Amino acid sequence: MTAIETTDLTKIYGDLTALDGLSLTVPEGELFGLLGPNGSGKTTTIEVLTGQTEPTAGEARVLDEDPVADPLAVRRAVGILPEREDPPSFLTPREYLQFVGDVREFDAAPRIDEWADRLGFRDQLDTLSTDLSEGERQRVMLAQAFIHDPDLVFIDEPLVNLDPIMQAEVRDHLRAYCERGNTLFLSTHFLDVAADLCTSVGIVRDGTLVAERDPRGLGDDELLAYFREEVEAPAATDGGSDRR
Repeated sequence: MTAIETTDLTKIYGDLTALDGLSLTVPEGELFGLLGPNGSGKTTTIEVLTGQTEPTAGEARVLDEDPVADPLAVRRAVGILPEREDPPSFLTPREYLQFVGDVREFDAAPRIDEWADRLGFRDQLDTLSTDLSEGERQRVMLAQAFIHDPDLVFIDEPLVNLDPIMQAEVRDHLRAYCERGNTLFLSTHFLDVAADLCTSVGIVRDGTLVAERDPRGLGDDELLAYFREEVEAPAATDGGSDRR
């Protein structure tokens, strides 16, 4: 079955075209990586798929829900980890994760200690988030994305601010999550992350999907050469609009 499907997805901000007819399909159980240079449309893609912004044109389905018609249904069903977002500074991790449960309409309390142990912030559960390190805040945000056992999680740069040991543990968790039949949509700038984790990668350039392939078995240098070939291939002139 299909977890994510987009058809001719377009998003225009004034003179800026962020997505330009993006069409992609992500089957259930895939660990899908979206790769692209800065300004290629990766963040906008996640924002549209999670109902945070409406497309200018085109269609999207996420777990058979329409993120435009019912964005709340999509956001309750999936997990989301933006690239640059921290837990509220005035809440402790425990309070924040309980708040996440309230918003998602489930009791998070029985799972909070489990996730704090799994991601290594048990000793910080009752510390104000403003007093946490960047890595500790990232661990809390990872917990909030998975704590409700969603079938699909969107993550923008999952390993930012994590030490090498925690990076390895998070990679193992993401693999195990998909091995249980769940789907992960991962946006990253790091080719080694894509080569190590993903079962499929899509390369986006100028808001359009230009290539897809299975990166497994490719070394970092091979994936870099493939990525460079796709993003540097001659493109139709479009007026040089900035993209994100």
